[in-house]
This record gives sequence, C-alpha cells and structure tokens, in this order.
Amino acid sequence: MNPSKYIAFLFLFVAQIFFSQEKVTINGTVYDNNSNETLIGVSVYFPELKTGTTTNEYGFYSITVPKGNYKIQISYLGFKSIIENLNLTVNVTKNFKLEEETESLDEIIIESDIEKLNIKTPQMSVNKLTAATIKQIPVVLGESDIIKSIILLPGVTSAGEGASGFNVRGGAADQNLILLDEAIVFNSSHVFGFFSVFNPDVIKDVKLYKGGIPARYGGRLSSVLDIYQKEGNSKEFKLTGGIGLVSSRLLAEGPIEKEKSSFLIGGRASYAHLFLPLFDNDNTAYFYDLNSKVNYRFNEKNNLFLSTYFGEDVFGISDNFVNKYGNNVLNLRWNHLFSDKLFSNISLIYSDYFYGLILDFVGFEWDSGITNFNLKHDFKHYLNNTFTLNYGINNIYIKFNPGEIIPNRPDSGIQPEKLIDKYANEFAAYIDAEHRISDKLTLQYGLRFSNFTRLGQDELNVYANNEAVIYNQQFKKYESATPTGTESFSRSDILASFNNFEPRFSLSYLLSDESSVKLSYNRMAQYLHLLSNTASPTPLDVWAPSGRFIKPQLLDQFAAGYFKSIKGGDYSLETEVFYKDIQNRIDYINGANLIANNEIETVILNGQARAYGLEVLFKKNEGNFKGWLAYTLSRSEQQTPGRNANEPGINQGKWYSTPFDKTHDLSLNASYELSKKWTFNANFLFQTGQPTNYPVGQYEVQGLNVPIFDDDRRNADRLPAYHRFDISATLTPEKNKNRKWQAEWVFGIYNLYGRQNAASINFRQNREILRNEAIQTSIFGIVPSVTYNFKF
Repeated sequence: MNPSKYIAFLFLFVAQIFFSQEKVTINGTVYDNNSNETLIGVSVYFPELKTGTTTNEYGFYSITVPKGNYKIQISYLGFKSIIENLNLTVNVTKNFKLEEETESLDEIIIESDIEKLNIKTPQMSVNKLTAATIKQIPVVLGESDIIKSIILLPGVTSAGEGASGFNVRGGAADQNLILLDEAIVFNSSHVFGFFSVFNPDVIKDVKLYKGGIPARYGGRLSSVLDIYQKEGNSKEFKLTGGIGLVSSRLLAEGPIEKEKSSFLIGGRASYAHLFLPLFDNDNTAYFYDLNSKVNYRFNEKNNLFLSTYFGEDVFGISDNFVNKYGNNVLNLRWNHLFSDKLFSNISLIYSDYFYGLILDFVGFEWDSGITNFNLKHDFKHYLNNTFTLNYGINNIYIKFNPGEIIPNRPDSGIQPEKLIDKYANEFAAYIDAEHRISDKLTLQYGLRFSNFTRLGQDELNVYANNEAVIYNQQFKKYESATPTGTESFSRSDILASFNNFEPRFSLSYLLSDESSVKLSYNRMAQYLHLLSNTASPTPLDVWAPSGRFIKPQLLDQFAAGYFKSIKGGDYSLETEVFYKDIQNRIDYINGANLIANNEIETVILNGQARAYGLEVLFKKNEGNFKGWLAYTLSRSEQQTPGRNANEPGINQGKWYSTPFDKTHDLSLNASYELSKKWTFNANFLFQTGQPTNYPVGQYEVQGLNVPIFDDDRRNADRLPAYHRFDISATLTPEKNKNRKWQAEWVFGIYNLYGRQNAASINFRQNREILRNEAIQTSIFGIVPSVTYNFKF
C-alpha cells in the first residue's frame, strides 16, 4: 500500500458513522485532591458498558457512551477509587479529585494496576514505573535513580558500573529518545554514569517504550523514555528533601494563586568533593541540577506550563584539568480544549547539551555541544468510545558545534581553531489511530512522515570520487581520504535531504478476560548519530547529522507477545519475542580518531545491524511481598561488508557482536513490608560479560613485550559476567498526627557480597617479570549508604 492510500485508509475510519442509539460525551480532568496535581493514566471505567479510557499526559479524559444511567469508576495507584451514579442525558464536563490511600511518604506501598500492562490495549513493549517504585530500588550511594531502575526491566542493559546511558533490545545508547516534559535530553548521566540527571522528587510519570512505538514519537530507533515532571501543589506550600552521604536534594512547591496556579522548584547537588582537601587531595568531582515548573489554569479549556531544567557536572584534577558538561532545557506549553472531544497541546522547546574542557597545563580550552529549537503541535481526538485519533506536526532546528579550541594562556603558543559548525532541520507529521474493532480485537495503527534537511555550512570537504574513506589495496586496510578541496554555502542552501514514511501497527486479541496475544510492527528513522567508538558514551563524544557521507539509520522491528493476569491480577506474566533490522548503522575503520576531527566522515562506513530475542517478566503485584523477575535472552550483531568486490569490509565483512550484546540478562526485584515502620527491598542482577578484544599474541621491541590485537576479530572475546546483589531497609518512624513533618531513613548496601565486576581489562608489561599481564579495572566493591528523607 503506497503512502497516499495508507493516509486515505486512516481518514476513512475517521469518517465512519456507526449506527447506534443516541450518545453523549463525558470529559474532564482528574486531580490529586491534596495538591491539585493532574494524574496521568487514571482509569475511567463504566462497568455496565465494559468500556473505559485513561487520562492523558495532562490528566484529561473523554469518553462517549449511550444516554442512560450508569456507574462510573475512577481508579489509580495509591488512591481511593471513586464510584458514582451518573444520569447522562447531555454532554457533560466532570472533574474528579482522588484522595490518597495512605499518609506515608511518597506512597511507599505500590499496587499493580498502574504498572502492569493492560492486556486489552494493543500497546506492547511498554514499562511504566512510579516515583514510589524507583525510590525503593537499592542503588549505589543511596541515590534513587530512574536509569538504574529501568535497567532492572527486561530488554534493558547498561555497559556496566560508571557507564553512561543504557541499551534497549541490543541498540546503542544514542538510539534512545529521552524526553523530559517533551524536551530532548542528549546526555542522561551525572558523574560519567554514576547518577542520572533526573531528580526523583520532581518526577511524576516514567514510561519506557521498547517497541510498538506510537507514531507521535520519532527520531530514534531503539526506545523512547518519556518522563513528566510534577506541576506543583496549588493548594498549600510543601517542602520535600533528602540528605545522603554524597548528595542532598530539596523540593519546594506551592500555589501562586490558590487552586489556579502553582510553582515547583527542586535542586540537587553533590558535595563529596568538599571533603577531599581533608585528605590532601585537590581534585574535584561534583554535579548539580535545578528543575522548575510554573503553571496557570486560565479556565477549564486553557492551561499554560513553563518548565526548565539546568544541570552541570564538573570533574577536575588539580588545577590543570577541568571537565564541564551539562544540559539546559526550557519548555513552554499551552493546553487547549477545542471541544469535549478534541484536546490540543502546543510546545515551544529549547534544548542544549554542552561540553567544556580546560587544560591549563597545555594552555587551552575546548568547547562543543548541540542545540535545538523545537516547535510541536499535538492533537488527541476522542471520536467515540471505540475510536481515538492522535495527530500533529513537529519541527526541530538543530545546530551542531563539533568543537572549538580557545587559548587561555598568552604563552601557550596555541592558535585558536574552530571545527566547522553544522546545521539541520527535522520536520515530521503523524497520524495515529486507536481502534477497538470488537470486545476481543483492538488495533493501533498510524503513519509518520519525516523529512531531514542538512543545511548549508561555511565549509564542506570535497573528496575524489566522492569517497571519504579509501581502501589501500597494498596494505589491505581502510584509510582516511585527503580532501581535494572545500565548498562554501549559505545557511539557506540544502546539502542533503531525506524523506521517510514510518508506518506503525499494533494488535491485541483477547483470548479471555485474563489473557491476550499482541503483535506489533514499527519503522523508525534516525537522522542524528552519536560518534563514539567506546562501549559507553562519554561527554567528549560528538553528535553528527546525516548528510552526504552519513546516511540515516532505518529500523524495522517486529514483536509478538503473550500477556496473562493471574489470580485476579495478584500475579502477571508478560512474554515477548522481537526482531530488529537496522540499515545504515555507523561503523568505524580500524584506528579511527573521533576527537577534534574536522574530517569525521573519513573514519566512518555505513553498515547494518540486527538484534533478536525473548523477554519474560513475571510480577507479584499484591500483598506485603511484591516484586518481579525479568529475563532476556538476546543477540545484537553488526555487519559492514565491502562497498565493492575488491573490499573486504570491516571484520572481513562478517557479522560480529556489538559492544552492547548481552546474551543473558536476569534481574530480580523484591519488596517486603514487615510493618508500617519497616520495609525491606532487594535486587539481584546477572548479565553476560560485555564483548571486547583480547590480544592474540605479542612481539618484542627493545626488550619490551607489546601485545598484538587482530583487527579482523572485532568483539570476539568477553569480559567476565557481571552480577551483584543489593539490599535496603526503610524505617518510617511513627507519626504524630498533629505534626506535619514526615520523615524516613533509608539504609542500603550496594553489591552486598563485594563482587569485583570488570569495567575493563587492559594489558601491559609487568616491569618486574617483563611479561604482559591482564589488569582488571573495577569501580565498586561493597558500598553502604544511608539517606534521610523528609516532607512537610
């Protein structure tokens, strides 16, 4: 089916008129009664009609039903359900305010409904976590962490301790779209991966899409991590915070105009570096971040939001080396209700990732980054209780600063140098339908159109035969070509343009009230690439746009699954198989230099990748003892064949394991509520060791033994398996009902049995025995922690 017919097919469904009794629409917003915070994913259900919906990202719902008298049930995790009798004769707007079920700090008890996948919906390959669950998971140094929490889910791994980013279903870290209040976050890590940039106190909702990704998302291949911040308490002023061993945090929120507008501001900072001078150590390593949000409710139809994030890391060795990097985000959003069935959101977004390096001992500074301006308009159209339509447009203007050298000392002798800035524009339009065909069959289908335009820049290298990489037949290796000249362009010129249609399709078929099977397919296009030849991204890695020499990556992913609710939801089972095929995956020639390279195209070849596997998630959702067991069996491989019959390609054109291939990935998370005062948590992780290369021999030069690596055996070896066991205990003292102050103590031990997991293995000559030896680098042994959390 060609694209025009596909779009016509979608609009044909929109135009359908179903013959039935006269209907009415009920819509509104669901709030937390204590704070007036809107609630995402609340179930709005009519038991007699066996139909319902959930609130969107702004707490809004709309559902159309036949006229009549019905019961309506409103239910949400950690809140008391509301059941009311309604006499529906005309269209009506009805808001609901839910009361918390417990007085405990941050809803310590977790229930199943919000986190278990609804077996009736076609959406699959999705995991949702609440802030309460994230805060229970034991992590290093006592800091609750979103990224460390999602690594416990099936299909999600990391490159190890102290490693930035995460990998989903065998994909690279740059293939994850990370959104904070709809704004793109390019680097999700503090202190090179020890912490994430997301303060758990300000987070309201976290959703990870691994497959079956809706058409409103695009620009990345592997996953979407969609995070929404709280809006702030519009009823009364509140303070929340925590004091830990290496960092502390404080969140303030309250009304600007009671019941109508509110503010939220949360700060977090580490301070371990303040104690280094006590040990005669003048090194520096710290981070800080600041989240803020204000909103104003003009009326029932119009809401305005302004949210920001500012964060920075500083790492220094004496005064000679200082590394700074961070993210800045600003987002202005306007919600408008055109009718009781049409919801609109317009967002104007600024996002900036910057990286700086000060080398005083050399005498210069280094500055690089990526900046984008994003305008998007999204609609959600509730046509009736069987058909909902999502559609919208999105335009992103992007500036790439690959790097600039700035002399900071007159006697350094270093000349200023600026790598060529690059510019691009990415436009997308999408339409996506949620369609309930019958009580058993539900579909979600859509189409995204994306256009990426590489805009003019000051200089562009020109190469003989238009080849930036050449193959040296004499030495049997790939080499960087030398530019034969340059071209200059104005900003309005077009260097390259790419168009892609990205269809999406998901299906759910209900086998019974307790089980279903699901299928999904999605095509994704990615136009931005993180250039990194390390297993884990570093701040020095550079983002580059598609163009004449770098092609867009294209993904086709298929998934099938079986989902079952056991014993009325006390337990749940989710199983999925997936297959991913990726075109134009970037690969690097042997000896590629990516740092401060103004001719980056001369070390890159375009290849392909594939990943496939099985995921199992078994959860216990009810009772004092809760938790889940997640297991993934998968492969992730890459291949770069020769461009013609005279070239061998990378690794002799054979498939090889990607750096993020983990054959076995097992995680166990458990929570036990002993009493109202004590809650215990634990998690265990096991992952197959990361692919790497070991020497295949050695040779001697002037009495030194030098290891030999085989360039045609990429990632043929592995580091030892990674595993660890973590525990934590939460003490909640008895509360005085007349006192607003609430507190808890969290005690934890990370890596309880002291496993020395290998972050890397390097080979060097032992000076005493004059033989090569393998040296393992480990980041953590046993790490105890204690954190004091408070709220008033």
